[in-house]
Amino acid sequence: MAKRTFSSFEIFLIFLLVITTGITVALLSLLFITSGTIENHTGFPSTQGPPATQSPPATQGSAAPQNSTPSRGPTTTQASPTPSTPEPTLFQNFSGYHIGVGRADCTGQVSDINLMGYAKTGQYARGILTRLYSRAFIMAEPDGSNRIVFVSIDIGMVSQRLRLEVLSRLQNKYGSLYRRDNVILSGTHTHSGPAGYFQYTTFVIASEGFSNRTFEYMVTGIVESVEIAHKNMKPGKIFINKGTVDGAQINRSPTSYLWNPQSERARYSSNTDKEMVLLKMVDLNGEELGLISWFAIHPVSMKNTNHLVNSDNVGYASYLFEQEKNKGYLPGEGPYVAAFASSNLGDVSPNVLGPQCTNTGESCDNANSSCPIGGPSMCVAMGPGQDMFESTQIIGRIIYDKAKELYESASQEVTGPLASAHQWVNMTDVTVWLNSTHTVKTCKPALGYSFAAGTIDGFGTVSFTQGMTEGDSFWDTLRDQVLGKPSEEIKECHKPKPVLLQTGELLNPHPWHPDIVDVQIVTLGFLAITAIPGEFTTMSGRRLRQAVREEFEAYGMLNMTVVISGLCNVYTHYITTYEEYQAQRYEAASTIYGPHTLSAYIQLFRVLAKAIATDTVANLSSGPKPPFFEELMSPLIPNIVDRAPEGTTFGDVLLPANTIYRVTHQTFLTVEKYEATSATWQIMHNDASWETRFYWHKGSLGLSNATIQWHIPDTAQPGTYRIKYFGHSRKQDLLKPAVLLSFESTPSVFEVTTTW
Repeated sequence: MAKRTFSSFEIFLIFLLVITTGITVALLSLLFITSGTIENHTGFPSTQGPPATQSPPATQGSAAPQNSTPSRGPTTTQASPTPSTPEPTLFQNFSGYHIGVGRADCTGQVSDINLMGYAKTGQYARGILTRLYSRAFIMAEPDGSNRIVFVSIDIGMVSQRLRLEVLSRLQNKYGSLYRRDNVILSGTHTHSGPAGYFQYTTFVIASEGFSNRTFEYMVTGIVESVEIAHKNMKPGKIFINKGTVDGAQINRSPTSYLWNPQSERARYSSNTDKEMVLLKMVDLNGEELGLISWFAIHPVSMKNTNHLVNSDNVGYASYLFEQEKNKGYLPGEGPYVAAFASSNLGDVSPNVLGPQCTNTGESCDNANSSCPIGGPSMCVAMGPGQDMFESTQIIGRIIYDKAKELYESASQEVTGPLASAHQWVNMTDVTVWLNSTHTVKTCKPALGYSFAAGTIDGFGTVSFTQGMTEGDSFWDTLRDQVLGKPSEEIKECHKPKPVLLQTGELLNPHPWHPDIVDVQIVTLGFLAITAIPGEFTTMSGRRLRQAVREEFEAYGMLNMTVVISGLCNVYTHYITTYEEYQAQRYEAASTIYGPHTLSAYIQLFRVLAKAIATDTVANLSSGPKPPFFEELMSPLIPNIVDRAPEGTTFGDVLLPANTIYRVTHQTFLTVEKYEATSATWQIMHNDASWETRFYWHKGSLGLSNATIQWHIPDTAQPGTYRIKYFGHSRKQDLLKPAVLLSFESTPSVFEVTTTW
């Protein structure tokens, strides 16, 4: 074998990696915080505070608590303290369900924090395109005896710590009404939401620390959305519809998909799941309450070059639907709630033009996603638009259009009892029965080499490619020196995956990956919602749905509709089929419990389905409770005070608006319109509007400035407009705690007209 040589650039990268790793290990040992006791303030505020979520438009809402103390342990489900909130009056003599919907802001920080999803160093939040929301739906039987809660949240994924804290607070307020078995928390998987709300070390490192501030905003928003739904419960009906969505997705690992048996692939017309399942909710008077839609799409229309917090393509679909139904309300306000939830999106991309070499324009749709010139780093999937903003809106509108069609034609009513089943499972030690005589086991978590390669939606690290089935002596040696050698047991268990990081054997300062994982099913009549703790690929989702449906049928529950609800309750990366695992592309390398992970989940979900079908849920073991770590690493991004440039003060206008603008497809800015008849300023847009963009530019030594853009739509009414900016600055006197000071700014007014 030829001696390996490195270019000067590669030597620099290796040196940088060693130094960075050393610093990271040191920080992991030294930089801890007690969660809830130290406020993770940054130079710029997390948000202007969640706006009133379901009330008439207001200029500004109250901020989430800045110094709250999270619960000290995981939720238990047996204790039943007296609820502090009175139960809504329930009417028992009707056909249907009690339905409650609620939406609340959970945006968190919009600066000085990593964005969660791409795990790209330097992709910090620097402003906001849209706010992030938690959307809650409560369904209860007429007599109130059984109920289920589904919450779709505009975040990358639900962390175990987040779920445990939410359940704890719901239990403190409602007793045993909302529990681990009947509450599903599902992340939409936007890659443009803040990170920093995880407790396992792999994700803490990717987040560059734990942010109690963002964690608190998320928990508060989720709980508030459930509270709103609880208070708004009323008798109603639910209708279901299904349909095919075309033009919104491609399979980003088609060569892996081809490893599945041809006989199995022949049963399907596409290598992605194109079906959308939609629930329409109305009260008994026909008043529209909300919708939940499940569709397999990766919210990565916004690229890893983006720095604006936003909800990506599925969030834009929610935005369009809620704006249509909540006439006269600003975005994020009004009673109607529309959730576009995640599904088996693991190998699904919205960048429908496919992977292309950015330097030559040729296709790089191959097993290694590599270009002849430049290698994998040049291979990037392209969206349908001219830029990521346009691509986000195009894909979001396709999803919205199909949902609107299905919603308007939905006529099949959902009827039947409600049920729920949940278990905590040690996923590192599941015995899987392949047949009546042969068993296999799941593995302790590990990440493969191709995990570091990333995907065509976001390339990872230099020197790694997708499809790596052999390790590299250089990186193996470096890993062994820094983290220790992986055991022969873990290497053997994960074959053919070459182990890059033996995360299941790394325990300091906390375990690097979860051992204890949630599995959960709730049923609403003939609808079964399977809450999966990760990203299932297309065929993995199909196999799980089929298995759960067959299990229900075996015990008398016929014609069940089974939906996959993705990224629920705890995050465990990807789940591929056994055959796809052999190809070791990104998704397989990120299947952390080994080649039989999917088979283990299918077996576990069958147990839940059987328990519901045979009415033996009470006999299920709850399983081992997951941990709730108290001390987590503080953010690595430094907190510094804000300073206004010399000769200026906070709120000064640096670049005034022009005196007149014309309605056009070009981009400009505003917030309020003057109404002469009432001599008042009417809010037309807020920072949740897709027409506005807020950029925060952090300079050196605490010097910063903000840019507000209004992309004026051709529907804008002529008149007098103004921008109004509400901001905060961080101040810290010697030996005193840092404080945030508010200020506001109103530039000169300008006119919008149809002609010059």
